[in-house]
Amino acid sequence: MIRIGLLGIAHMHGYSYTKQLKSIDEVEVIGIYDHDDNKKLNASKKLDIVPFNEPETLINECDAVVVTSENSLHKKYTEMAARKGKHVLCEKPIATNEEDAISMIKCCEENKVILQMAFPVRYVPAVKKAKMAIDSGALGEIVAVSSTNHGRMPGGWFVEPEKSGGGSVIDHTVHVVDAVRWMLGVEVTEVTCQMDRFIYDIKTEDCGVLFMKLSNGSFMTLDSSWSRPKSHPYWGDVTIRIVGTKGTLYIDAFNASLKVYSNEDGIKWENYGDNFDYYLVKDFVETIKNKNQPFTSGNDGLQSLRVALAAYESSKKKNLITL
Repeated sequence: MIRIGLLGIAHMHGYSYTKQLKSIDEVEVIGIYDHDDNKKLNASKKLDIVPFNEPETLINECDAVVVTSENSLHKKYTEMAARKGKHVLCEKPIATNEEDAISMIKCCEENKVILQMAFPVRYVPAVKKAKMAIDSGALGEIVAVSSTNHGRMPGGWFVEPEKSGGGSVIDHTVHVVDAVRWMLGVEVTEVTCQMDRFIYDIKTEDCGVLFMKLSNGSFMTLDSSWSRPKSHPYWGDVTIRIVGTKGTLYIDAFNASLKVYSNEDGIKWENYGDNFDYYLVKDFVETIKNKNQPFTSGNDGLQSLRVALAAYESSKKKNLITL
């Protein structure tokens, strides 16, 4: 039995990860800690797990932890667990700055524990099939990538830069950049970005468009925004169009859904089929059991974070940033 604890419940993904972990027979979710007692107790009740008053006490009783705190606390909780010899699944982005990310990776390496990043888009069957097609040469030489990650504006700590590290750009860029890095086997070498507050009166940007050059010589665009209104029937999207000399491939990662008409709720979409969060946490468990290298590593988190940070630097300086 693998005992897993939850450090922080600020990110809504913590609810999904916990529910999926509880569905795995060889896992025991032993408890939750959050510095916000109201969030902790509410999550404890909804998820039917034990609340802990101190993070160290929870860590001592675990084999591994899932970190879904505010982004600014990822380093604190990850390193606290690593020093106790506990494996870590960390929500994205890995951190709010490069120095913290590097420190987290180093700490986990020194203590010989797994640091796995929560990048569920890599687990989407369509993304895996796309990589197979690209690797087979079916698309020929890759020329360009056009992508989107739209969503609702989450509010709360997400729009407090000291806790989140930024707005829609840091929230959404890392997912798509990680998927493209993996599918194409490339790194981002140059970034230009324009971002602003076009929709909401908040402290962070709610829209950002990135223009990137990739190490294989191709180019990539990403529309990374919180442009979905609350009334929209589903949270958002991840779409990736890959153009090659022999063909074009289009991925709509979260389009397995049904449109439902209800007298009570109006129009809404219900997802069906594969649960990517299950694949993510199941892989984390298997990685611990088999002592493998994680599919989405701390270094993957670092490389994606660097692109997001370059986007902020580009927007501020109004210039091209070379990585």
